[in-house]
Amino acid sequence: MPESSTRTAKASKLISREPLDPKEAVWTRLVKTTYVDPLGVQRTWESAERPTRPKDAQIDGVGVVTILNKPTGPEILLQKQYRPPIDKIVIEVPAGLIDEGETPEQCAVRELKEETGYVGTAETTSTVMYNDPGFCNTNLNMVHVRVDMSLPENQNPKPHLEDNEFIECFSVPLASLYEETKKLEAEGYAIDARVGTLAEGIELVRKLGLKF
Repeated sequence: MPESSTRTAKASKLISREPLDPKEAVWTRLVKTTYVDPLGVQRTWESAERPTRPKDAQIDGVGVVTILNKPTGPEILLQKQYRPPIDKIVIEVPAGLIDEGETPEQCAVRELKEETGYVGTAETTSTVMYNDPGFCNTNLNMVHVRVDMSLPENQNPKPHLEDNEFIECFSVPLASLYEETKKLEAEGYAIDARVGTLAEGIELVRKLGLKF
């Protein structure tokens, strides 16, 4: 697989930041929640939510964990993508929003093919995970998708990106993911929490000598 797609993850140029008029908002909505705490005190909480979650879905989207079995050992498939809210290129796993009537597994297989070109089979689905529950209600399933590297369609995969997507795919050895995230951060990239959490888990297993 080429180290990058034809639409590489070069940094865009940030022009300005300003408050968003709620009437213009398409992807986010601000919410004020009123609740009573365990002592009976009424309080309020400001948060954000996605108005795009399908009515028949319990999640907003999925993250895709794909391990490529290479001759030199297993490597995790990652991607670089510019994210305007932090004005940085972020190291992420393939991911995307779920469509109406779609299962998390179907969504993961579709997004993997669209963003990386790889054709895979969903194997394991996580619990529902909340990205930042103190700030927003956004959630997802992490889906493990197996990619058979011997299939013809996986020999030279080509992504099918949308006009506003500039994604660069690459892979790193799974065993050294923790060190790789440190190196990428030093190079100026931001590390998505899903990638960072996977790296921390692998490092804990290594440090504690855990066996399963």
